[in-house]
Amino acid sequence: MPLQRETRLIGFLMPGPREFPMQCFIKRNKKNSTFYLYLGLTTATVDKGKFLMAARRFRRGPHTEYIISLDADDLSQGSNAYMGKLRSDFWGTNFKVYDSKPPHDGAKASSSRSSRRFGSRRISPQVSAGNYEVGQLSYKYNLLKSRGPRRMYCALECPSPQETWENSLKTKFRKPMGTTVLRNKAPRWHEHLQCWCLNFHGRVTVASVKNFQLSVAADPNDPTGSRDEETVLLQFGKVDDDIFTMDYRQPLSAFQAFAISLSSFGTKLACE
Repeated sequence: MPLQRETRLIGFLMPGPREFPMQCFIKRNKKNSTFYLYLGLTTATVDKGKFLMAARRFRRGPHTEYIISLDADDLSQGSNAYMGKLRSDFWGTNFKVYDSKPPHDGAKASSSRSSRRFGSRRISPQVSAGNYEVGQLSYKYNLLKSRGPRRMYCALECPSPQETWENSLKTKFRKPMGTTVLRNKAPRWHEHLQCWCLNFHGRVTVASVKNFQLSVAADPNDPTGSRDEETVLLQFGKVDDDIFTMDYRQPLSAFQAFAISLSSFGTKLACE
């Protein structure tokens, strides 16, 4: 992989800032089921071309996969630009996040058929296209069809900035990373507006069931309460028909935040 592309990859796997969120936008193309991630404060960034990464949605039998790539024009698992993927179950309520490279020594790649082939196209033996599970997401079933927003749960392997940099430089000793558990912040019912509301601080302007905020889940084994349950680590929301904001911070990386956000697209009949 060229040095410039390797540097970009390292950057997208690094955790975001601690004190403030990294602000991004996702542009959706419904015609070809493609999603483009841009860095920037305003939607004007989309037109200026500050592109970060892209994803395309594919249907594979009972599953749906989002292939994530550094190249907006080459969204295949057999590409050198392949970063990883998001894979859902039939209902679109349970997801797994896969990284193209092992997150630590001893990590085992998925043995699924889709990790070895991409449609009818064989993956070149020179291309490292492994799939290593680094996270799980789930949307809670709403069997009673009661009125309310989606409820999310995420468990992700989130390295520290130093661990990410060292792993990228192929340090000799690399240990498994800890798991960060996230849950969506519960919105409040607004009587006047007659809708569920969250404070997105102006970053979300269109009401949508896709909108969410994630914060770290309470840890019963942490008596010091060192993890702030009120701090939003990832927020995603609609600002136009096909434009969405995505703001994330440490310990999440751009790749992880993008994968989680992609899970929100699509109808989830069992949850709504």
